Amino acid sequence: MTEISASMLQDKDPMKLDTSEISAWVFDLDNTIYPAHQSLFPRVASRMIDWIEQNFKLEREQAEALKTRLFLEYGTTMNGLSSEYSVEPEDFLSYVHDIDLSDLSYDKELDAGMSALPGKKYIYTNGTVLHASRILEAYGIGHHFEFIFDIFASNHLPKPALQPYQDFLAQSEINPKQAVMIEDMARNLEPAAKLGMQTVWLMAEHSWAKKGATEPYVHYIARDLKHFLSDAQHVLTR
Repeated sequence: MTEISASMLQDKDPMKLDTSEISAWVFDLDNTIYPAHQSLFPRVASRMIDWIEQNFKLEREQAEALKTRLFLEYGTTMNGLSSEYSVEPEDFLSYVHDIDLSDLSYDKELDAGMSALPGKKYIYTNGTVLHASRILEAYGIGHHFEFIFDIFASNHLPKPALQPYQDFLAQSEINPKQAVMIEDMARNLEPAAKLGMQTVWLMAEHSWAKKGATEPYVHYIARDLKHFLSDAQHVLTR
């Protein structure tokens, strides 16, 4: 079990991040742009189970167990379905991302926090452009981002595979030594750090999200995105 000590939180306080040289900010989407407690991703997960249940003719418990195994073994459920069952990504992803977002609305605090960050901003997600765009627009923050790098742009290689990170850097033309990546899954920060980016892990409860959180490639730890943006604003105004 990954335990985050008080001393580690102090050592990796985002207030220590030097933003003076930062020109690019790379954000994960699910459980990052919005906190996990808003329960948006469980809506996607439920539709994954629905799809597997219907297409594999399984009981729901069996479908959920298969989804979990594939996610843990392959990084994403989609990657596992494609690898083991030759499922076409477009069919699966278009179904699972068709979730109800009617309860989301403009988030003034998030919009202001994004506006305060100097430099360009990007989304790098294991989801799709359509899914990301719907969520960003629902919160009223889509205009902040240069582009969305999704699972299709990565040739279906999910994070933390290294090649898509290199492809993202080539496409964005950002200098990794002047970039920060923010993620809720700690292990997904390893390639970013390897390529020279600074990294911020947003604290999570799930063991699979905590995996790697105590590793040196996690440079900073924040409670959630809004707390990180608040800390960044304080650093910028010092």
